[in-house]
Amino acid sequence: MTPVLSELEPGTVWLVGAGPGDPGLLTLHAYQALQQAEVVVYDALIAQPILDLVNPAAVLEFAGKRAGNHACTQAEIAERLIALAQQGKRVVRLKGGDPFVFGRGGEEALALVAAGISFRVVPGITSGLAALAAAGIPATTRATNSAITFATGHFADNGIHDEKLRGLAKSGHPLVLYMAVKSLGAVANVLIEGGLAPDTPVAIISNATTARQKIVDTRLDSAHSDAIAANVQAPAIIAIGDIVRLRPMLAEGIGLLDTNEDSVANPALVQA
Repeated sequence: MTPVLSELEPGTVWLVGAGPGDPGLLTLHAYQALQQAEVVVYDALIAQPILDLVNPAAVLEFAGKRAGNHACTQAEIAERLIALAQQGKRVVRLKGGDPFVFGRGGEEALALVAAGISFRVVPGITSGLAALAAAGIPATTRATNSAITFATGHFADNGIHDEKLRGLAKSGHPLVLYMAVKSLGAVANVLIEGGLAPDTPVAIISNATTARQKIVDTRLDSAHSDAIAANVQAPAIIAIGDIVRLRPMLAEGIGLLDTNEDSVANPALVQA
């Protein structure tokens, strides 16, 4: 029997990162939390194989929020977590990736603190790193970069953050964008205005680490049209910069380019 690494106490909430989708990438603490939970409040991005690991006696409550389609508001989710804990339940708030990386876990933690509820954060593998690894893209190498920037595609909302995006373009660091499929055209245009070359390599990785993973190899000026042509669906991670140029070599080594029929390569990029 797998030992219990720590006990999920009654009246306590654990904010648990479910990782990018592959259940094999759950941490042991996350698995133990799912086994001990009495109620699991989960997001839209949680894959069914992960939900299958939940204690069969637990109650599953959906609290998904996708762009333009919110089952619950953020305030309602926080209120529900507090109410369940006050009932003495062992509560798991299950979030895709890592709870504190674009997951609003910080907001939920603050609400729990304000209500006097004990909580714990169980880190998960953030999708921004997992997607790169699954696609054969190193987040850093000594030859390409000493830093990397993670950002949300909501930077492009209504153009109000264009100057921040231009600043990211001028940083010289590779960019990893979350939640940017819908705004990719606007993001690409602003990055080019900010100084990135139109032929900067881009990889779009949707449904990373799952059986539905799809990878589009493209370049900044055609990323939006290539994503549409490939019917890329959220959730997706978008990698931009020189680290993407290493993908053809590394992906071939792990069999992605030869065996993954959902990979879509831009010949111009592979030859670059």
